[in-house]
Amino acid sequence: MTIIPLDHRFKRWDELLALILASFASMNGRIDPPSSALTLTAGSLAEKARAEIGHVVIDGEKLIGCLFLRPEADCLYVGKLAVLPEVQGKGLGKRLLAIAELTAARLGLPALRLETRIELTDNHAVFAAWGFSRTAEKAHPGFARTTFVEMRKVLAPPIRAA
Repeated sequence: MTIIPLDHRFKRWDELLALILASFASMNGRIDPPSSALTLTAGSLAEKARAEIGHVVIDGEKLIGCLFLRPEADCLYVGKLAVLPEVQGKGLGKRLLAIAELTAARLGLPALRLETRIELTDNHAVFAAWGFSRTAEKAHPGFARTTFVEMRKVLAPPIRAA
């Protein structure tokens, strides 16, 4: 299993889209509004990879996971963390978040931030176990009720040699 950064050499956008859609499929019918993953295309993923920091996980020749990161003023936003259903629960998501932590440290950002749907309480528990705390409840445009929660993980400050 290899984790590689997305760059101009990556051409497997249709496969990456299929991975994300398979990973997010269990949300279909459970969350409202529907996942933004459903609006992605191979072209929009390529554009996302140019605008953000992306990584894919390859096992043999098969794409099995991905992660997109976007630097913000005070944190690194973690988006589209996706792992194929058949390999979920085996530590791959945690490995991808370790890459997010290293990236945040390299960029001098003190925290990770992510958003997860209010209905996905199992995700809330997993992220809490990985050190994230709920920091806000928010609504998508046009919704009067809470539709997602924001979670943050404050990272340990780097150790500086004296």
